[in-house]
Amino acid sequence: MGAWEAIRAALLDRSGLVRAVASGRRRGLDQPPYQRVELRYVDLKGQRHLQLTEYDERQAHIRNFVGTEVLEAVDKLLAQPYGTWHVETTAETLRLRYTKKGKELLQRQAESREQTTSHDRVKQRALDPAAPFLIELGISDHLGRVKPSRQSKYKQIDEFCKLLEPALDDAISAGRIATGRPLQMVDLGCGNAYLTLAAHHLLTAAGHDVRTTGVDRNPAARKRNTRIVTALGWQDQLRFVDATIQAAELDVQPDVVLALHACDTATDDALARAVQWEAPLVLAAPCCHHDIQKQLKSVSPPAPYSLMTRYGIVRERFADVLTDSLRAAVLRQVGYRVEVVQFVDSQHTPRNLLLRAARTNAPVTPDLESDYASLTAEWQVTPRLAELLLPAAGDPSAGAGRPASEVDA
Repeated sequence: MGAWEAIRAALLDRSGLVRAVASGRRRGLDQPPYQRVELRYVDLKGQRHLQLTEYDERQAHIRNFVGTEVLEAVDKLLAQPYGTWHVETTAETLRLRYTKKGKELLQRQAESREQTTSHDRVKQRALDPAAPFLIELGISDHLGRVKPSRQSKYKQIDEFCKLLEPALDDAISAGRIATGRPLQMVDLGCGNAYLTLAAHHLLTAAGHDVRTTGVDRNPAARKRNTRIVTALGWQDQLRFVDATIQAAELDVQPDVVLALHACDTATDDALARAVQWEAPLVLAAPCCHHDIQKQLKSVSPPAPYSLMTRYGIVRERFADVLTDSLRAAVLRQVGYRVEVVQFVDSQHTPRNLLLRAARTNAPVTPDLESDYASLTAEWQVTPRLAELLLPAAGDPSAGAGRPASEVDA
C-alpha cells in the first residue's frame, strides 16, 4: 500500500481514526483553501459522522458528513495540496510529508490509543494540561489540571503553539527548513520560559529532533529555567544563555525564532536579530508600543487626522496599530511574507497580536516601498525596526519629527 493509500484508508476507518491534521503547502502548488484542517469521527443522533474542522486566520469552520458523503469529503480533501499529514489511529501514528521534488515520505509508528466519538468533548488543545513541563512550571497541578490562577497564561502559550505548528509544517513543506538534521529554535527574551518549554515540548511530541535556546539577561530566571529543564531530562536539547537580544550569538543558524511579549522596541530587536540570522520562520507577539507613541506626541498629524492623536487613549491605540503595520511592512521589504493575526482572546491578554513571518526572499515591490515611505513621512515617524534593517531609515526625511536623543535610546 502506498503512502497516499495508507492515509486514505486511515481517514476512512470509522472505528479506528482518532484524529488527523493536514497543514502546510506542497512546494510549487497553490496555497490550500485553509491553513489547517482536522478530522475525527463523532456520533450524532445515533449515527457516526466524519467531523471536518477547517481553520482560517480568524476562526474554525466545522462540517459533519455521514454515509456516502464521507468518501467524497475525504477524497476531495486529499486532492488539496497540503504539505503534511499527521494521522493518529487506535493502533499507530502516520506522518506524511512531501519532499522538494514532490516525493511522498511516510513514517509509521506503532502506538495504542482510544477513539473518542463523543460530540461534547473538551476543546482541542495543542498542549496537554497534564504535560510534565506544565506541572514543573506550576501552571498545572499534580493531577494535570490547569490551575484557575494560571488559565490565562496556559491559554496564551497554547494558542501561540497552535499557530506555530502549522507555520513550521508549511516552512518544511516549502523547503525553507531542511530536514534530516536537528531543528534549531531560539526564544529571544524568554523570561520564565513558558513559551520556550511549550514550543520545545510541542515540536518534540510532533516527532521533530529539536535543539532550543532561550536567551535572557535575568540570572534568577535562567537558574530557575535550567533547574526545570534538568528535572524534565531535557538538558541535552534545551539551554539558556546570558545575552541581550541584540548581542545574542548562536553556534548554528536558527530555523525558528520566537519572541513573546518582548517590551516596546525589544520586539524590534528580536525581529531584527531574526532577519540578520536569515531565520526561515519568525513568530513574535509584541508587548507595549511606547516608541511610536512618543514620536506621535511631538509631530503635527497629517490632515485631516489630528483628532486621532488629540486624546491620549486614542493616540495610544492608534500607535499600537501603526507600529505593527510598519513592522510588517519593514519585514516584507527584507524578504519575508508576513501575517498579522490575533492569537488569543483579549480576555487572556490585551497584547494579543502575533506577527508570523516566513522568509521567502520575494523581491520588494515599488508600491510597497512607496506606500511605506509615504506613511512614515506623513506621520513623521521612524520605526525602530527600520533603523535596524533598512539602510535609508537614517535619512532625516524619513522621520523628521523624531528627536535625535530617542534614536539612540
